Formats: sequence, C-alpha cells, structure tokens
Amino acid sequence: MNMINRENTSLNEKIYEHKELIAALVAGLIIILAWRMDQNGQLTAAIIAYLSAFAIGGYAKAKEGIEDTIENKALNVEILMILAAIGSAIIGYWTEGAILIFIFAVSGALETYAMNKSHKEISSLMALQPEEAWLIRDGLEPIHVSVASLKVGDYILVKPGERIPADGTVFKGISAVDEAAITGESMPVTKNMESAVFAGTMNLNGVLTIKVAKTSSETLFQKIITLVQSAQSEKSPSQQFIERFEGVYVKGVLTAVAFMMFLPHFLLGWDWTTTFYRAMVLLVVASPCALVAAIMPATLAAISNGARNGILFKGGLHLEHLSALRALAVDKTGTLTQGTPIVTDFIVRDEEKRMHTLAILAAIEAHANHPLAHAITAFANEQQVEKIEATIEDVPGFGIKAMINSKQYLVGKPEFVGYSESQSFANHAAEKLASQGKTVIFLKDHEGIVALVAMQDTVREEAKKAVALLQELGIDVMMLTGDNEKTAKAIAAQSGVNAYIAECLPEVKVNYIKDYLTKYKAVGMVGDGINDAPALATATVGIAMGGGTDVALETADVVLMKNDLSKIAYAVKLSRKMQRIVKQNIIFSLSVIVLLIASNFFQVIDLPLGVLGHEGSTILVILNGLRMLKNV
Repeated sequence: MNMINRENTSLNEKIYEHKELIAALVAGLIIILAWRMDQNGQLTAAIIAYLSAFAIGGYAKAKEGIEDTIENKALNVEILMILAAIGSAIIGYWTEGAILIFIFAVSGALETYAMNKSHKEISSLMALQPEEAWLIRDGLEPIHVSVASLKVGDYILVKPGERIPADGTVFKGISAVDEAAITGESMPVTKNMESAVFAGTMNLNGVLTIKVAKTSSETLFQKIITLVQSAQSEKSPSQQFIERFEGVYVKGVLTAVAFMMFLPHFLLGWDWTTTFYRAMVLLVVASPCALVAAIMPATLAAISNGARNGILFKGGLHLEHLSALRALAVDKTGTLTQGTPIVTDFIVRDEEKRMHTLAILAAIEAHANHPLAHAITAFANEQQVEKIEATIEDVPGFGIKAMINSKQYLVGKPEFVGYSESQSFANHAAEKLASQGKTVIFLKDHEGIVALVAMQDTVREEAKKAVALLQELGIDVMMLTGDNEKTAKAIAAQSGVNAYIAECLPEVKVNYIKDYLTKYKAVGMVGDGINDAPALATATVGIAMGGGTDVALETADVVLMKNDLSKIAYAVKLSRKMQRIVKQNIIFSLSVIVLLIASNFFQVIDLPLGVLGHEGSTILVILNGLRMLKNV
C-alpha cells in the first residue's frame, strides 16, 4: 500500500511539474477538433471549442502577464500575445489566434522546464539534508529529534548508512565518510576523534558520536544551498537591460500597431479588413518573446552546470565577468601547493644507521606542534621506524634540545647546531637544497651533524595542469606569495606560472591587483578567503578555494568546493560558452523580428506564418540556452 501511495505521489508531482505543457497539448487537441467542426460547417460548436482552447492554453500565461503588469505597472509580452489572440478572433481568424495561444503556451512550458531544470541541483541538494537526528541524553537511550531543534554543544549519534545531520566534530568512533556532496571528492575520508564533519555527508561504515558545532541554519550545507538559490535569483546586467528594454519596446509596438490600424487605409489604400489584419500580424511578429528569453534560461542553466561540477557562482554578474578574464593572480599556499610541507630529502652521516637516525629525529619532533615537525613525524611513520622515548626542551625561534638514552641531541636551524658545520655537511648539500626553495633543519649529537632534513610545500599536480589550461585560454597566471624569493622562484618554476611576486603582504597584493587591472582590464584573484580577502574584493572576480570553508563562501564571487584549480579553467570555458550562446540568441531573435515585420509590411506572410516564425524562434532560443546544461 505504501509503495502504491509513493507511486501515486510521484505521478502527481510529475503531472504538476508539467501542468503547463499538458494544458498546451490539451489546447492543441481541442484546436484540431474545432478546425474539423469548422470544416464541417459547425461554426457555433467550433467557436466554443476555440474559446475553450484559448482558456485552457492561455490561462497560465495570461494570468502571469496580467499579474506582472499590475505589480510592475508596466506592459509585457504576455499582454501583447493576449491582445493579438483576441484581435485575431475579432476579425474571424479563430484558428490562427488559437494556434498563437497554443505555440505561446508550448514556449512558456518550455521556459518553465528550463527554470525547473536549473533548480534541480538545489532540489537534489536539499534532499540530502536530514530532517531528524539521534540526540544523545545522559544515561538514556538516544531519541529522534528535529534537526532544527539541535543546539551547539549537543551530542548526536550517526549510524552507518545515515547522513550526518549537523556540522560538528567527532567525539567518539571512527568511520569513512562520503563528502562528495560538499567537496566533490569521490573518495571517502576517514574520520576519527576531533575530525570535522559536515551536514549532508554520508557516514559509511562506523558508528559516530558527534558534538554539534553549528545550528541547522548555519551549516556549511545550508550556506551552499542559500548561495546557489541567491545566484539563480540574481539577474545579470544583460538580463536587467533586456527587461528594462522590454517595457519600452512593448509600448513602442502598441503605438506602431495603433498607427497600423489606421494609416495604411488612408495612405496606401488598404481596405479596413486588411489594415486591421496586418496590425494583428504586426502585434504578433514584433513581440520580443525570443529576445526576452535570450539570456535567463542560458544563465540559469550555466549556474546549474557549475553547481553540479563543484563551482558556485554568486550571481550572473560574476559568470559574465569570467568570460572577459585575461589575467589570474593566485596565492601559493593551499592554492598552487598542498598547503602543508612534506619531507623531500633526508641525508644521514651514517647510511647504515639511517632508520635509527630517523627514529631519533621522529622521537624528538613528535613532541613539537608545528608544520615542519608534523611533516617529519608523518615521514617517519611512513617508514615504520621504531618508537623511541625522548625528553625535550624547546628553544623558541631556534630548535629543540633533547635527551635520548643519556645522549644529548640538537634539532634546528644552522645557527642553532653550528653554522659552519651544518653548511659543510654532506658536501654542502644544505646550500643546494635551500636554493631550490626548501627548508632545511639539522640533527646534531656530540660528534657533530648526524642528518639533515629538507622539506617543501609541494606543487599540486592538478595545479600544473590547471595553469597550462588557463594559459591555453589566453589567461596569464601570476603567483602572489608572502614566501621568500628562493621559495617563490622554485614554486613558480615548478607550477609554470607566467610571473611571480615574493614577500607579498595582503595590502601589497591589493596594489598588484590594481596594477593588473590597469594592464589587463579583467583580472581574477584566487585565495583562501582570509588574508587574501582584500585582494579578492579588489579583483574583477574573486575566486575562493579551501574545500568549501565558511570564509570562502562569504568573501568570494566564485567558490570552488574542491581544492582543484582546474575548475577555474572549466568555469571560464562555461562563461565563454554562455556568452556565445547569448549573443547567438540576441542576434537570431532580432533578425527574425526585423524579417517578420518587413514581410508583414509587404504582405508576404499571413498570420499563421507570423505566429510560427515568432513563437518558433522563441522555442529555438530557449532550446539553445538549455545547451548550457551539458558539460563543456
């Protein structure tokens, strides 16, 4: 029974979703029936059938047009179509008027379909957000509660196969979590104690106890939904211009039609029937339906396409700006690079004691809490070295003193372990490694330097590919970084950027962005949304990376939900394709209008052909815009 109810509900939803198209098709069938009645001499029955077709097919658009006219106190294309259909009926062209309503209803249904298709990504996102959660209470069984009732600090239970209902941190348990809905990353991520988790992601195999960090309205997932919704409702400058133009144009058409109803009779000697008929044809063919539909369906489809590919646009304005991009400034850390250093070189005094030396170094660094120490510890864990106990003393700004088995060790900078000795170690290896932009630290015992470790924040493989893709699109890529000259030069060479600027403070980055704007006119800036916020705001388009952080969502014009720089090249291609389609639509729609108006004046076309040409062009424009739903 439940299955039958669900099937009935699904069927009802589909019928409601396509109600405009269904109404248009019903009107079309009635028109065929009315035409047959007319041919058989049943004029009264035919007129009643035509009126039914007018009502069924034209109701939705007529209602929309009248409501918009009253609300905005401005005429629109729907009013033109209503007047054209009524005028056709007045002069006895019932079939033509009904066909006009039918095709107009079909194009309206198609435009509604385009809107619904563009909103489908939001609907699918919202379907991923749980409405209930298992709330843990002291000494009691977990209970089902509404997600909206959860407070910061609550503890919730998430079982395998359930979606996480709120942003928070793992308090107990370990599990793989599918975060594709947030980051676009297809591989599950292992979560354990203190790991951050996000609402809408899927818990795969373990039981997790999560401490709630944000209310339902503040979750990252909800912010993504709100961001895309606002982007779809925000109109681009081109669309705003078309809508302003529509009101003026409609008044012009009505004025021209008013003149057309009288002047040709007196100036050209047309009879009154011909004069009125040609005025009705003008009313149909001069309507800017195709022009009005030239931009919005394509823009909405492009925004939807971007959301599906992990690119969130904050509005059509930023989507348009991307097409004009000629330069892109990128931050280094976390954008071109991984954001965390890794060990690239490990050179020891005694190769036979390599693993033992690494174990000593790892034992010392295990007590430290900075990125370089984490890199060494991770490297040692990969090598599966033995565990050694160490007693340490931190020397801020220089390094660490340690005692292991009554022997003293020093770990740190050349100045801390002995500059001359450290520089001559391993045939002056430190100097060569430093010239490559690597950070070098040393391990020293009572006999001298035992080992050196070189570390570097490495360039992402996808970043190299992304830079090349952007350059193929004619976009120069510049790296702005706060790092020193040697490191910046090394990373720039590895990533393939056109130019780099080292030792950039946030305010210095802004000055460079202003210089680039003068040179290139349209400039993008990619950053992490925190220290790069001033530069992001100054650029033509601010693009934030960072796996979908809150700050990224709030500061940038475009957000890449996954740390993949190649998505920028995709976004630029998407924007340029949209601009091409919009230009095609505008040129095509204007050309058809001019051609039909001229043909009507010279009495080359009649009302049925005028209806077909006008409404057919509108349908073609909408279908052309829907091409933006396909990946580029």
